Amino acid sequence: MIQLIEETTAVSTMIRHFNVAAERVFDAFLEPSVMKKWFLTTEFTNKAVKNVPHVGGTWETVDHRDGTDYRAIGTYLEINHPNRLAFTLQMPQLSESIDKIIVEIKTLEQGCEMAFTQNIPVTYDAGWTSQNVERAVNEAKNGSERVWNTLLGRLKQIVEG
Repeated sequence: MIQLIEETTAVSTMIRHFNVAAERVFDAFLEPSVMKKWFLTTEFTNKAVKNVPHVGGTWETVDHRDGTDYRAIGTYLEINHPNRLAFTLQMPQLSESIDKIIVEIKTLEQGCEMAFTQNIPVTYDAGWTSQNVERAVNEAKNGSERVWNTLLGRLKQIVEG
């Protein structure tokens, strides 16, 4: 029996305010010395950060926890300093899926506002009910938001000092 697999996308968008210039927040996504403190790793668990910040360039972090290395990789799709950044995100040992991240930053009278959007591919069996598909999409979205709430909280602490 052939199993038909279909795909949809879970979209998670989070808005954050920062009491610093947009450039400082934007640069925290590109500077390896800052990335290793918050971007899918911590300063204490980071084993490596590699970054080639231009369209088509790649990035990588390796986080070591509980005896395991967790590798996150991606490719830059768009870099418009300091307003918009788009890149892919994949964690090969956890999944073959490739997410797309879009970071949009607006300068405010005081500080800036960041809209962080993650597009997460969700695959499912073609025989699933719409409720099962909706549940899978919500699980992907909620899981993403739990992780990124923590990471973006760290980002805020780092850039605001």
